[in-house]
Amino acid sequence: MTNIDDGETSRAPRTAGNPAANDPSAAVDWDAEAATFDDEPDHGLRDPVVREAWAARLRDWLPPHASDVLDLGCGTGSLSLLAAEQGHRVTGIDASPAMVALARGKAAGRPAVFLVGDASAPPVGEERFDVVLVRHVLWALPDPGRVLRRWCGLLRPGGRLVLVEGVWGTISPVGIPADRLYELVAPLVSDAVVEWLGDNSPLWGKEVEDERYAVLARR
Repeated sequence: MTNIDDGETSRAPRTAGNPAANDPSAAVDWDAEAATFDDEPDHGLRDPVVREAWAARLRDWLPPHASDVLDLGCGTGSLSLLAAEQGHRVTGIDASPAMVALARGKAAGRPAVFLVGDASAPPVGEERFDVVLVRHVLWALPDPGRVLRRWCGLLRPGGRLVLVEGVWGTISPVGIPADRLYELVAPLVSDAVVEWLGDNSPLWGKEVEDERYAVLARR
């Protein structure tokens, strides 16, 4: 993101005013950011319209039956909560202990667990999942091809990979273009499609002009 509405990640900068906006590798203190992280419309999903827009997308993207979902870079757990409310069993991973603490509180009483760890190498041992869900994380990782191979290895046969990404900004854009991400994903899965999200303003709580999309794939 870069105006930046970065969903639920502990790696991507929140706004273009953030010094990290033009440098994905720049250090960000996400524990310090946690208290205000949900102020962004597509982070906290506090607006019922925004919340329902993401809930609708998850209903389309996730299996219709109860499934095991791994939410990587889960942040404060807003998407994890939506998935749990739809009957899925969710494991959320984030590098920020403060974000994980907020996610645990948000999803208390739901079938969701949250762990502190690196989204690029999730601490899940030999466990496998029906869905790996990642929003606005991959673009900031140094070797996305390697990370995608690892994520695909966490899927059960027939499992789904849901990657929400984009390219943000005009002067110094950051992100990963849809065609590039598709090229990285396609050889690893049986099928993959791109779903464009930029014209769906309720997802973001405003009109956007950036390239925003999801790559949806099956192992």
